[in-house]
Amino acid sequence: MPQPGLVLWTLMIMAYVCLTHPGEALELFQTMRGVGVMLDMVAVATIVSASGLLGDLSVAKTIHCFIEKSGVEVDAFVSSTLINTYRECRSLTDAYRFFQETAMKNTVVWNTMIHQSLEHNNLDLGKQLFDSMPERDVVSWNSMIKGFANVGQYEEALALFHDMEISVFRPNTLTLLSTLSACASHGALEAGAWIHSYVNKNDLNRDGSLDSSLIDMYSKPLHMDIDHMWFGNAWPWEESSVLFLRDERILGFPGRSYNGRSAQRLCSCWIDRTRAKVFPVNGEGFRVGSEIEHYGCMVDLLGRMGCLKEAYDLIMGMPMEGNEIIWGSFLNACRVYNNVELGEVAARRLLDLDPHDPWGRVMLSNIYAEEAKYDRSMGLRKEIKEKGLKKSPGCSSIEVNGSVHGFLVEDNSHPCYNEINSMLEKIEKLMN
Repeated sequence: MPQPGLVLWTLMIMAYVCLTHPGEALELFQTMRGVGVMLDMVAVATIVSASGLLGDLSVAKTIHCFIEKSGVEVDAFVSSTLINTYRECRSLTDAYRFFQETAMKNTVVWNTMIHQSLEHNNLDLGKQLFDSMPERDVVSWNSMIKGFANVGQYEEALALFHDMEISVFRPNTLTLLSTLSACASHGALEAGAWIHSYVNKNDLNRDGSLDSSLIDMYSKPLHMDIDHMWFGNAWPWEESSVLFLRDERILGFPGRSYNGRSAQRLCSCWIDRTRAKVFPVNGEGFRVGSEIEHYGCMVDLLGRMGCLKEAYDLIMGMPMEGNEIIWGSFLNACRVYNNVELGEVAARRLLDLDPHDPWGRVMLSNIYAEEAKYDRSMGLRKEIKEKGLKKSPGCSSIEVNGSVHGFLVEDNSHPCYNEINSMLEKIEKLMN
């Protein structure tokens, strides 16, 4: 058999990479070099991908050094692959150093570096790169909006969306998914309603891919009038969510589990007529299985109604183990209805899942206090203090004239703090 050529060597290495066997790919690369086969850019990009899959920074640097010494021309594709490789090796510093040094910087390379910065939650670097880009595209805008939304900086994400909307680039479905998520998490209903109008005006939801995000966004602030308008009928909004999903099935769309979860979240605030409708339909009528998110919504529904035994039986009958959200929701219901026995069970499960989170202890302490079991309540408080555990401060937000204002517990940093306190004192006097 004649000696294999470069194409065959590259295909074999690529096959190992596709099968996520980076070690074998690198061994084959060494053999290939041993027989004197010269590389091209495709082979270089393939072996760089293999070093990224391995996740070993020293190997990635060795391959990078070899490329520089080999004299192979590094194009935009190889540059982007190297930046991704350093990200997979958890070294944003090396990725950025290479980005600064390489002469091949097209829009794809810029976008790759921005994406890696945001993946490492380095928003300052991501914003700096975005502002410095000689030429942006839709991917650039989407990366920035999603990056800010992912770390909870929703106001910045919404501001970027508005900047994009007045630029030469039009938002696409990915842009709108990230922006609607930011609106839902930030409680920015007016901004969300404007985006919904923008979606309808530009016919951007033909495939229904934004349905779940719109349901979720409107259900977070519990804005019933607008939700009537969204479903386009006079039925109660929680009924509409179920019928919306059923209509989707009747029209031939495959059952989508994320829509089922959104409808359940919608119904969790209006329980009496809906709790028996969404969950069974999902199991029988949709062609999707119940995921842990569906069970979480159902536990929340039952907990709000005070059906603690039924909620507990549901958790214990799940095909998967309950997570912090499931047991946290159940423990909160136990606190509301002062069920000490089940509250102890839920708190123990939470402690098993995360011994360093004080929230379970705090909630159980409150349950004990409500039942006048002060020795147990004080014991838990003492344990929290001795272990140095700290609970994240509570936060609430309100939207005023299109701007969202956030407030933390015992926080006096708001610029209108004095005026707000003065108004609260006036209201308190009027109420007394």
